Amino acid sequence: MSEEKKEYAISVKDVTKVYRLYDRPIDRLKESLSVSHKSYHKDFFALNTISFAVEKGQTVGIIGTNGSGKSTILKIITGVLTPTSGQVEVKGKISALLELGAGFNMDYTGIENIYMNGTMMGYSKKEMDEKLQEILDFAEIGDFVYQPVKTYSSGMFVRLAFALAINVEPEILIVDEALSVGDVFFQAKCYRRMEEIRKSGTTILMVTHDMGSIIKYCDKVVLLNKGEFIAEGSAGQMVDMYKKILAGKLDSLMEELQQERETVLNEVSQGAAEEEEISMSDFSAGIHDGLMKEQITINENRTEYGDGRAEIYDLGLFDQRGNLTNLLLKGEMFTIREHIRFHASIESPIFTYTIKDKKGTELSGTNTMYEGTEIMPVKDGDEYKVEFKQKMTLQGGEYLLSMSCTGFEQGEHVVYHRLYDVANITVISNKNTVGIYDMESQVTAVRG
Repeated sequence: MSEEKKEYAISVKDVTKVYRLYDRPIDRLKESLSVSHKSYHKDFFALNTISFAVEKGQTVGIIGTNGSGKSTILKIITGVLTPTSGQVEVKGKISALLELGAGFNMDYTGIENIYMNGTMMGYSKKEMDEKLQEILDFAEIGDFVYQPVKTYSSGMFVRLAFALAINVEPEILIVDEALSVGDVFFQAKCYRRMEEIRKSGTTILMVTHDMGSIIKYCDKVVLLNKGEFIAEGSAGQMVDMYKKILAGKLDSLMEELQQERETVLNEVSQGAAEEEEISMSDFSAGIHDGLMKEQITINENRTEYGDGRAEIYDLGLFDQRGNLTNLLLKGEMFTIREHIRFHASIESPIFTYTIKDKKGTELSGTNTMYEGTEIMPVKDGDEYKVEFKQKMTLQGGEYLLSMSCTGFEQGEHVVYHRLYDVANITVISNKNTVGIYDMESQVTAVRG
């Protein structure tokens, strides 16, 4: 679709938000009274020239580490905050669920808050009368709706706030980590409702640390870091970039993006990409030359040991489409690769991998001995490239990958090189069953 034909619900152009920080409260007064206009503050850029757009009907996620400015940009879009510079244009009626308590009067009852917030959104009393029962049914807080909201538990509060925000038929729904308080059943109910209004054409802008939700729901993702725009693009690509930032690889990520940008621009100038729109979202984080481990998230604090006769010098995780990534989809094939270099002669090396949960419990794994793979004797300077290919049947969640090169000598187990928790694996699932893995049951139910 050409730029002219696109309809934007939200347009953010060069938005900057600067806060003045004072070392002492008295410094603020000194600055205001200074005849020479002496500055006593330091500027803190919560946002620095951020630009992106959300098309009508899109579901867009904003991700980034804590302090990236995610909540700040949502507050500016909803009008809670005013930008220091830049412009925000919103086309449509917004329903926003930001911080718990935003827009609620704690001394009012639940019913009174529903009508007050409805009025603030531009609805008449008659319109809110029609929506009231649907909101109450969704919130499921019973007679507490007639009590002051200051008496509510956090769970009851989020139920009412979300029920109001999501059942007033908004044109634009903005959600900031609102579901982290409710129980798992209410969260599932909210996501089902979000899916319904998403399919009906509502524009959704969401901030969450739940990467599974980002992958499942978002058409596009914007990645921020310390108030700076990093990139925007597909959910899987941006989550991979986000994990590189978490692993302390921001500098290498920025160099990678810059190199790709220059490559694409060179191709355009040579006519290789005529009539294609060039943006940061076009840059692939998938296939590059060099080591595999440089293109996925590696644990910088991993435990590593062995007698040094072998070295696992490179490793990679590949999804079913051949992309290097820490994100894997449940039910799909994936591949673990290890590149090993030997520094001594070894008669029968064994190559292994193990997947553990965050508590350290070993969930699955295998090795070349178990699999009956013939491994020839090696000498100093030899290399092996080992590939384990299997189906991902673990439930959605976060896991840790370990690998090693070991062997048996005179009946004793010897470790040549072992990498504990060397990389994370994020499994994205649209259907989780009970337990740690899915037995892929096929169910038949016949009535009569």
